[in-house]
Amino acid sequence: MSSLGRASALLAAGTMISRITGVLRSIVLVAVVGAVASSSADAFAVANQLPNDVFQLISVGVLTAVIVPQIVKAATARDGGNAFISKLFTLGTVLLLITTGIATLAAPWLVSLAADGTAAQQALATAFAYWCLPQIFFYGVYALVGETLNARRIFGPFTWAPIANNIISIIGFLAIIVVFGTDLSEVDQWTPGMIAALGGTATAGIAVQAAILLFFWKHTGIRLRPDFHWRGVGLGEIGRLAGWTFLMALVSVIAGFVQTRIAYWASDAGSSVAVMMNAWLVFMLPYSVIVHSIGTPYFTQLSEHAVAGRHEDVRRDISRSIRTLGFFLMGALAAVVAACVPASRVFTRSSGDAVEAAVVLLCYLAGLVSLAVLFIVQRTFYAYGDTRTPFWFTLFQCVVIAATALGAGALVKAEVLPLQFLAAGIALGQSIAGTLQTIVATWLLHRRLGTIGTVTWMKALGRFAVAAAPAALAGWTVFLLMGGVSGWTASSQLMGAVGAATIGLVAVAVYVAVLAVLRAPELSVASGLVKRLLPTRR
Repeated sequence: MSSLGRASALLAAGTMISRITGVLRSIVLVAVVGAVASSSADAFAVANQLPNDVFQLISVGVLTAVIVPQIVKAATARDGGNAFISKLFTLGTVLLLITTGIATLAAPWLVSLAADGTAAQQALATAFAYWCLPQIFFYGVYALVGETLNARRIFGPFTWAPIANNIISIIGFLAIIVVFGTDLSEVDQWTPGMIAALGGTATAGIAVQAAILLFFWKHTGIRLRPDFHWRGVGLGEIGRLAGWTFLMALVSVIAGFVQTRIAYWASDAGSSVAVMMNAWLVFMLPYSVIVHSIGTPYFTQLSEHAVAGRHEDVRRDISRSIRTLGFFLMGALAAVVAACVPASRVFTRSSGDAVEAAVVLLCYLAGLVSLAVLFIVQRTFYAYGDTRTPFWFTLFQCVVIAATALGAGALVKAEVLPLQFLAAGIALGQSIAGTLQTIVATWLLHRRLGTIGTVTWMKALGRFAVAAAPAALAGWTVFLLMGGVSGWTASSQLMGAVGAATIGLVAVAVYVAVLAVLRAPELSVASGLVKRLLPTRR
């Protein structure tokens, strides 16, 4: 198999284990703070999301969108890019330290932007935020080192390092359970020591995750040294590119704040911020395993082809990657749709709560495949050094996200939409916005490159959808035969995990069988990628 296949297999294995340990982490966290109708769970969810939101501004805005193409380009220099990358890392470290300091000092203001709870709930979220916001620096180091490793085709560590974060968090959360107990869902139950234990554990995990990557730096062949002479090596070009991506990240964060503030209305009544984040975690499980593992190596190859001016190769990369991603994602979509209730039971404390959370998950899943297509389309623009166009179609998406969230809130106020379905309405708006964004982005890329094989990969996605429908139906039938909502698959968190896996396997088996009958050509590619995951293969 090609190097892309080997890289994809390595990333898939690492991402799978990372996501599984992430699920375990969330299960233990739910035992501590609860999920549905838990004011403390929503307060911690907002606080722990803030460093991600702030980091998104510098990650999407300064690092991810430009660092891989720029490092690929710098590798052609006489010194292999050493001088350029040293300057880049020095600048990045300074930026991270300044941003982290300012964000931590501004914790009360950031919480007030992201949440709209009671005074006690806001105070708890702010206290958590002081402990969580230092994560920004460690996220930054992780991204800087990880993206450089990816650019040098060292893909594994960036994907496997988060496993350490999850293990640290699981140990810390279990210690909190032993010392302080479980079901700490009320705001007035939290003391400063308990806040420090939970927030400090979350931040310690991110710090370890970043530190692990440093052990692999020697494989890049790059010798870093502090270098504050930032002129004359193309950093101005990075600034020009990053300006647009920074604005793109900014409007995304603003749209996210609108969603969170409105979802907070249901904090004590039903599904709210914590449930949305857990549903997003389940949503991201197939997306991360499949899109990250397959799409990341393709992005590096896309960048190399674009820099070399091999436009026909870029077109082939786009079509091939979307068809490969679509094959795996449509099967995963069928599996998760069929197992939505047991999967949601993993993150809730009752079968009733699981049903409510499952509705949120289904609304997110409506946008799964289009998000994968967007991943490839957007990064093709980045490969050509175009960050302005992605800003405009992302701005369009964010306007739709904010509008649909506000619309869901208005329907709740008008008593048309029950409060317990507010989070589901916001999630559905997210999927609608993402789908419309993907349509616009694909059209713009088609105009730029002339053709990107849209007809070919759309036909492939159609084949996959035809196979996914009976697969999801078969999985749902199995769920009903095992008792449905009142059966064993929704009786506990452990049984939810077992039930979701069982139902998912049935759905995937039917999906593959239908595609085999249809003689889908993508089956051979998928088979090769799966074989690379087997331990007997060398």
